[in-house]
Amino acid sequence: MPRRSDRKGRQGVKTCDQPGHGWTTVLRRQPARIVEGQPEGGYTDAFELICCDCGDDPDLDYSEVSPRLQRIRGPYPIAAGVAAYERHVELHLQPGRRYRPWPEPDAG
Repeated sequence: MPRRSDRKGRQGVKTCDQPGHGWTTVLRRQPARIVEGQPEGGYTDAFELICCDCGDDPDLDYSEVSPRLQRIRGPYPIAAGVAAYERHVELHLQPGRRYRPWPEPDAG
């Protein structure tokens, strides 16, 4: 099955490679796992924050993203997830912080 980002011709599908044409940040129920871009095994009770502007890819499993993106993703209980989503979106609206709401860790 093709990944969502490979199905551009389908109406209603929003992907991270379409800036300005849909969502870039979403709070979603955390899948038990993602295989070939699709959720498998049901969902957990936790929620995760996916931000394409920060470089995240909704087709990747939590274990497949960097530690920085894992910190953004969560997981969160619903109320904390909604608050994290609101804070995250606000950080992207601040001048000079559009694509990096949290500083990169020091290399040294």
